[in-house]
Amino acid sequence: MKVVLTIAGSDSSGGAGIQADLKTFEAFGVFGTSAITVLTAQNTTGVQSLFPLSVDFIEQQIQSVLSDFDVAAIKIGMLYDTDIIQMVHRIIEPLIIPIVLDPVCISKAGSLLLKDDAIDALRDLSRIVTLSTPNLHEAYRLFGYKADDTDSHAQIMQHRSPVLIKHHVMNTTTSDILYFGNKKQIFTAEMIDSTSQHGTGCSYSSAIAASLALGLNLAQSIEKAKRFITHAIVQAPHIGHGPGPINHKSGGDHVA
Repeated sequence: MKVVLTIAGSDSSGGAGIQADLKTFEAFGVFGTSAITVLTAQNTTGVQSLFPLSVDFIEQQIQSVLSDFDVAAIKIGMLYDTDIIQMVHRIIEPLIIPIVLDPVCISKAGSLLLKDDAIDALRDLSRIVTLSTPNLHEAYRLFGYKADDTDSHAQIMQHRSPVLIKHHVMNTTTSDILYFGNKKQIFTAEMIDSTSQHGTGCSYSSAIAASLALGLNLAQSIEKAKRFITHAIVQAPHIGHGPGPINHKSGGDHVA
């Protein structure tokens, strides 16, 4: 069985972060391991409190996993501050395995999950990973990307590693655009009118990482992950008073 490591924050409501990552890994048939960066008290309505763990302890978690398991891929989520980002950068840079970065800046409910002075360190980290998966807001903060600005599209094509920008909405479809070098590829799915999208970014990037660990190429991994997310949203349990969680088990039934 392939082993995948997630380095991310914990979500007490179970819909995003480490909890969403591990549910996604199970749905894809890989063994999930984790290193928690930040503890959060949150639910579907927002983040009420957060507590970053010490850089030393986060590093100990990562090294405990890497020293014992043959990790086939890594997913990186919420890192919160510059010190954590730089430590993760140092550890992963020599690794020759797929690494997917979900550059978490803000929650679905609007809570800030990245310190303002950490954006440069996160941008540097994005240059050494296999894929970064920002949404439109995160892409603007990291790369100055605007959906309606072709100059910013040309700029992101010069980025050192592939970038998948999520959630371009057009009529009844939503598209994610993969930029790498002078190429771009569009991945489209039906637009789903649902408030249950808590943790979709975490789960999407984890699904891509799991697929890469299983030997799929980048385009195949994105396609499979997008199919997983679509079905997980359609079958969402509709719980909580804010943007609710998705149904990872149901999504996993459609990724074979």
